[in-house]
Amino acid sequence: MRKRVRGRKASFDPKTFLANVGEGKAIAKYRKGNVVFSQGDAADAVFYLQKGRVKLTVVSEQGKEAVVAILGPGSFFGEGCLNGHAVRIATTTAIDECVITKMAKAAMIATMQNEPDFSELFMTYLLERNGRIEEDLIDQLFNSSEKRLARLLLLLANFGKESSPTPVLGKISQETLAEMIGTTRARVSFFMNKFRKLGFIDYNGSLEVHNSLLNVVLYDKPELKAAGKSSG
Repeated sequence: MRKRVRGRKASFDPKTFLANVGEGKAIAKYRKGNVVFSQGDAADAVFYLQKGRVKLTVVSEQGKEAVVAILGPGSFFGEGCLNGHAVRIATTTAIDECVITKMAKAAMIATMQNEPDFSELFMTYLLERNGRIEEDLIDQLFNSSEKRLARLLLLLANFGKESSPTPVLGKISQETLAEMIGTTRARVSFFMNKFRKLGFIDYNGSLEVHNSLLNVVLYDKPELKAAGKSSG
């Protein structure tokens, strides 16, 4: 009979850990439109999005608001407190029904130090998001607004993470899309109608993005230009 080994640490599952309450950790539900935290609030915790989507917005000193990101399940946000930020630099608002885990700064640091698997999950997420930010900057600098919109829709549909894009559940206004790609609502409306006529997207209660939309990002095809002239 094999003897039981005492003192062996039980396996640690980061996602199970994040899905349960504990010391320095709380879970809350947010309705659509609820604010998780506001720009200027004290930064004392890190958040993990279990379910739903949130948008991050920033307001300039002149009062102009811009949407800087839309995050989905599995995303961390508010991690600036770990880098010395005393206040929030953006406002985070639920755009769907959300379930969010809140971890106090001290609890987050302790878990990262004591649980390598958790630290790996968090660092992997940060590296992937930093890569996305670099790609966003390049996209903004060099691509037309049409290509920027196509890329954003593919990202919102999790293109590349699944065998095929998933429906974009919930409503994201054309104003929000315009803010994210740096163009006008009129141009977004024009391109959305164009993509639908070409069969790249469908509206049926939710926005469905097809793989063929990738053609707009990768190629300057004559048949795309024939549907209407795009602007930068």
